[in-house]
Amino acid sequence: MCYAILRKPEFYYHRKEERIARQFGTTNKDHPYIKMIIESGDWLVGGDLEVLRRIQWGDGLDEYRLTPNELRRKFKELGADVVFAFQLRNPIHNGHALLMTDTKRQLQERGYRKPVLLLHPLGGWIKDDDVPLPVRIQQHQAVLEEGLLDKDSTVLAIFPSPMMYAGPTEVQWHAKARMNAGANFYIVGRDPAGIAHPAGKEASLDGNLYDTTHGGRVLKMAPGLNNLEIIPFRVAAYDKRIQKMNFFDPSRKDDFEFISGTKMRTLARNGENPPNGFMAPKAWDILSGYYQNLNKSSY
Repeated sequence: MCYAILRKPEFYYHRKEERIARQFGTTNKDHPYIKMIIESGDWLVGGDLEVLRRIQWGDGLDEYRLTPNELRRKFKELGADVVFAFQLRNPIHNGHALLMTDTKRQLQERGYRKPVLLLHPLGGWIKDDDVPLPVRIQQHQAVLEEGLLDKDSTVLAIFPSPMMYAGPTEVQWHAKARMNAGANFYIVGRDPAGIAHPAGKEASLDGNLYDTTHGGRVLKMAPGLNNLEIIPFRVAAYDKRIQKMNFFDPSRKDDFEFISGTKMRTLARNGENPPNGFMAPKAWDILSGYYQNLNKSSY
């Protein structure tokens, strides 16, 4: 079965070192995506692609794979007068939900009547220790079912791009792709498209490959994003005083607990629960079940 035809093909040498240095700002061979590029072929092909039929993955998730035009039609059906997008490659905790609902509140205060959220998780390749797409979609649906996000004004769809972990360079692609799909506002997170330094924690001051603020800064000056307003990420943590996620207040920092991804994974693997108010219970059950079954063939 033919899905597409590549017309006027061009073949050219794959200058891996130049590509890697420009895209990632590093040539460290332990970076997971750089490793794949190095191991790939020495020649590339491009051209005009004529798509003949839609690819169906048959994995139970095809209903979430909406094209930019389909997303625009969906927003129109919902009566949206503004669309704000949030990308993530991780499970949603209540801090993420707080950020999204607060963004909706801000837009309503600015006079918008029907803000619609595009919840757009990465659906392409991710590194091995990230949570697989089917589990994340189940977890996101549980968040919607438990009412942490308004399901009547949220569109959950898969963003088919791979995760390249290319930091400030990659985040420009993430933002522009959402703008092309009809988003007017884009929530940029802390260290977007970032990754721990492949040379280890001692290789940088904070253990990260990229400065955690550079992605947001780049988006404010990147060309081609004039129709997209960038909403900066507000740091949320577990507020022990009110026993739920809240925006971090430095004036009472001792009241807050930052639950790291490592701690979250440890709790999930051990079948333990996080503090009440950290994650929707049904969503946590899905995540915990995944980690407890990692050594089985369920996922």
